[in-house]
This record gives sequence, C-alpha cells and structure tokens, in this order.
Amino acid sequence: MDSKKYKPQMGIFWWTDRWSSIKFILRELTSVAVAVYSIIFLFYVSSILQGKKTFEEFSESLKSPAFIALHCFILLCLVFHSITWFNLAPQAMVIKLGEKKVPGIVVALMNYAGWFFISLAILWLVTNLLGT
Repeated sequence: MDSKKYKPQMGIFWWTDRWSSIKFILRELTSVAVAVYSIIFLFYVSSILQGKKTFEEFSESLKSPAFIALHCFILLCLVFHSITWFNLAPQAMVIKLGEKKVPGIVVALMNYAGWFFISLAILWLVTNLLGT
C-alpha cells in the first residue's frame, strides 16, 4: 500500500483571513519603525560627537518635509505597536496576588498608566530643563 504524506498548502497571505492575524503581522512589522528610528538617533548622536557644524547641519536636515513625514509615520507605527502590545499584555503577563489572578484589564490599565506618566515626565523634562 502506497501512503502519501499530508502536505498542507499555506499561501504567503495566510494572515489576511482574520483581523487578529493582521494586527499581529502589523505589530511585528512596526518593529522595523523602531529600528529606523534607532538608526536616525545613532546618526544624530554621531553628529553631536563630530562637532557643532555637523550637528547643526544634521539638525537642519531633520526639519525637511521628508523627515517630518517619516517621523510622523514612525510615531503612528509606535503608537499602534504600543497599544496592541498593551492590549496583549494580560495574556503575556499573568500576575498573581496570593492565590488570585489579577484581572487582565488591570494589567492593561497599569501599562497604559505607566505610559502616560512616563510621557508626562518626558514632556516636563523637555519643556522645563531643555527649554531654558
């Protein structure tokens, strides 16, 4: 008897069938935005180390419409990444107090609260320390 092995056929766009899969793939792709922003930041730090003239030239290039559009796109990617991760956090982080499990909504809200307060602290630092 000749038996055939089962070979499932899965296309390259398997993830387009369900919204949860689309969100998963998009969240993973937004990590590319993190990498791009990290590279820009490293070039920015490098321009500081190369002297005032290089720093001013690089800072001026970051004001171009193309870079502003890129920064806006990266910001949208990072906000999407953060929101989808914070909504996923209750499944990734199971917190127990004694024998009871902390509800998932509390875990997600703690993440959002931390994001909010850290953002406020950064805003305060930028406006009060760097603005003078």
